[in-house]
Amino acid sequence: MSEEVIKWFREISRIPRESEKEKRISDFLVKFAKERNLEVYQDEALNVIIKKKASKGYENAPTVIIQGHIDMVCEKTLDSNHDFDNDPIELIQEGDILKANKTTLGADNGIAIAYSLALLDSDNTAHPNLEIVCTASEETNMNGALSLTKEHLSGEIILNIDGEEEGIFLISSAGGITPLVKFQLEKESFNYDCIKVKISNLQGGHSGMEIDKQRANAIKLMGRVLYAVKDLINIVHISGGSKDNAIASYAEFIIASKNINEVKEIISKIYSDIKNEYEFEDPDIIITAEDAGNEYKEMFSRKTTDDIIDFIYTAPYGVEYMFNNDELKGIVKASLNLGIVEENEKEVIITISIRSALDSILNEIRNKIKILARRMNADVEETSEYPSWQYSKESKIRDIVLKSYKDFSGKDPIITAVHAGLECGILKNLIPNADIISFGPDIFKVHTPEEYCSISSVNRTFEYLKKLLSEIKQ
Repeated sequence: MSEEVIKWFREISRIPRESEKEKRISDFLVKFAKERNLEVYQDEALNVIIKKKASKGYENAPTVIIQGHIDMVCEKTLDSNHDFDNDPIELIQEGDILKANKTTLGADNGIAIAYSLALLDSDNTAHPNLEIVCTASEETNMNGALSLTKEHLSGEIILNIDGEEEGIFLISSAGGITPLVKFQLEKESFNYDCIKVKISNLQGGHSGMEIDKQRANAIKLMGRVLYAVKDLINIVHISGGSKDNAIASYAEFIIASKNINEVKEIISKIYSDIKNEYEFEDPDIIITAEDAGNEYKEMFSRKTTDDIIDFIYTAPYGVEYMFNNDELKGIVKASLNLGIVEENEKEVIITISIRSALDSILNEIRNKIKILARRMNADVEETSEYPSWQYSKESKIRDIVLKSYKDFSGKDPIITAVHAGLECGILKNLIPNADIISFGPDIFKVHTPEEYCSISSVNRTFEYLKKLLSEIKQ
């Protein structure tokens, strides 16, 4: 790893920077800039913008925005005593690998901040006027990027350094919205036996990155099982999934029935069908149906039971549209995921994640959910909306990358899209004429305590970043 990059990555790793708790890292960046007499701005959302004048010969080149986020996902192993509010990230270097001691590394997106600091601290790198944009809260709600204004920004070329695979350059990302479908609970008394059904051992995965793998969703399987026994049961309790952006790998429900044995036989048959259908995509699915006794005294009414089952059974899930143009063929254009089913005293809430590379398609899918929910007597509350970064046929920065990366590495760059959210869509809305590309070094197992990055990849990508800046002259 370049000495200047590792120096700054180690420095910021000493500063706690969990999402929503970024004041210390934000203040550090302001102090860094002032010590070097660089123009700096900090807003109420804790975003920081640092400006550096062009090097000699680049005064008339277009201004370049380099953008990354200052927060990190903070996860640790069960046996770790790490305090993310106070302790520095303990870095471990093993050959070409840089990792942390039983915690997330924070290379996502600390590497982008380290790159930026190294560029700002250097006097021997050729570059146009730079605007370093360090955003807060990307990992939770993108509130930092959403709070930006154009007041201190003039650049129209944006290099987003939030990629995780060297040599892969992103030119589009999904926008998203999270509808919460809410069913008001009506309950009635009963005094017969129950069955507890568990659906487990699914692969799950990220609803942006793995939605095209055709893996099973435990909530959708739950809907299928419930629909098969619908006329024989009432729901007593229901839950599934853990995150809106994760393919549900677990679900369970308790049902009341006067025909316990018949219900179990039907579930056994459905389980056999499901195992056969997912023999290759999700082969280890387990569905169990066990006696749950007669301790439960209230069940969902007939109407509530039917509405919830019908919604889960009929709600669309998975890939809705794919790209079919030459550059992005085979990439998901739009999808939706049933992420969470949870119950409280008053209602059952189904949380859905919708993603699309086109805002118009996102609106089409959200309307489908609204219509379906209305027909099933449910309300819809929409949250966490962020815009897509739409593919553009024309891009000067993409043209520069196509040539400069081949010159630099001897390899053709991979130009593609990602079916996950990046801040690029927000920046594009803020600066409509912006020409954007996103890339980064090899970072693995992000958002987990096993996160690590390749030192040599970080080094090469930084050297390429400097080459790219040197070639932006007009």
